[in-house]
Amino acid sequence: MTRLWFVIVLVAATPLWCQVNAGANGPADAAVTADDTRMAAPPPVSGESYPVAGTAEARSNYLRYGLTFSTAYSDNVLGGTPPVSDISYSIWPTIALDKSTSRLHSLLSYSPGFTFYQRTSGRNEADQNVALDIQYRLSPHVTVSVRDSFQKSSSVFNQPDLASANPVTGTAEPPTATVIAPLADRLTNTANAGITYQYGRNSMVGASGTFTNLHYPDPAEVPGLFDSSTTGGSAFYDHRLSKKQHIGVSYQYQRILSYPVGARSQTQTHTIFGFYTLYLTPRLSLSLSGGPQYSDVAQSPQPASRSWSPAATASLGWQGQRTSFAASYSRIVTGGGGLQGAFHSNSANASASWQIVRTWSVGAGASYAINKTLTPFVFLSNPGGHSLSGTVSMRHPIGQHLSAEAGYSRVHQSYGGIPVIANSPDINREFITISYQFARPLGR
Repeated sequence: MTRLWFVIVLVAATPLWCQVNAGANGPADAAVTADDTRMAAPPPVSGESYPVAGTAEARSNYLRYGLTFSTAYSDNVLGGTPPVSDISYSIWPTIALDKSTSRLHSLLSYSPGFTFYQRTSGRNEADQNVALDIQYRLSPHVTVSVRDSFQKSSSVFNQPDLASANPVTGTAEPPTATVIAPLADRLTNTANAGITYQYGRNSMVGASGTFTNLHYPDPAEVPGLFDSSTTGGSAFYDHRLSKKQHIGVSYQYQRILSYPVGARSQTQTHTIFGFYTLYLTPRLSLSLSGGPQYSDVAQSPQPASRSWSPAATASLGWQGQRTSFAASYSRIVTGGGGLQGAFHSNSANASASWQIVRTWSVGAGASYAINKTLTPFVFLSNPGGHSLSGTVSMRHPIGQHLSAEAGYSRVHQSYGGIPVIANSPDINREFITISYQFARPLGR
């Protein structure tokens, strides 16, 4: 968060103007406000995730807590050749505080995890998952938001809800980890702070700053991958053409650092996006963005490499009463995420949930990325590759607070220059989960 000092100063110096009431259910709800004169930032610049549940499941002003027990079978628990299969058992206590007032919406969640393996006890681990999301109305048309998430884990699979582990957004910001190190100790942190100001009936401006960090405590577990950090900032102008249409322009800056042994790689990008958002219905939106991107890649002792390239994003979000769907695509120049150098990245993400009947629901999430090096002649640069991951699950409530879930996850990757990936390009996992969840209304 210290990297976001310039945003905090901006927020502190902002007069107490009026504020916008941000959509309570994510970007797809941005057109739904208590007053038609109020605006909410559309998906290309809001930074929010599309909702992963239908409106019938969306609630606020609740204290939620529970306990989840999961058992899973994986065909490759060590990430080596030949693959070693094993059965694991996980326990996840969870607690979340979701509170809304006329000026403040805050969500704080914490979920530690403990995983034990039947045969490979050396893989036993303790995990941490913490997330904070605050939106505060300084006055009727000024909104300040702060988001932060932290994760400590030894396996990409050990998360409380795999189907929604990769949220879909409408922005072009790259994910925290471009390459998936499925079975390695890692620490990740993502922080964002922003402000929006509606200075006219149909006009809004905003600014935000972001910081992400990826750290592998034991480099011997991830040969070919490296620590990285990203610092960035953005500003936008949004104009509402009508209740259903928004157009605007945004500027994004990113400084991405990678830390290979004995060297450091730096990638800086400057991107100007023109964007358009159409709200086909209050809870169905389509967003398109595009523009030029300038990149500057430096890695000592090589000379800097500079280039221009087109950048584009597209996203779709829909939230029905018992169904939700979101999908996004982006083409940008990025780096970090464990890789060395800068890359042309084409990525797509999707998530969906469907409550088939009152007692049965299905959830799914998937992501795909192709990374091709921007600097093939720079020493130590990785040529790139592709990755695909996904989870599908079915949930059934057993009682008022008890539910059961069964699902399947798969990871496939192809990065020839990264030994930790080449040794385990495919991992398949089946799991069964029993959860006890309790929600208590606040202020009652």
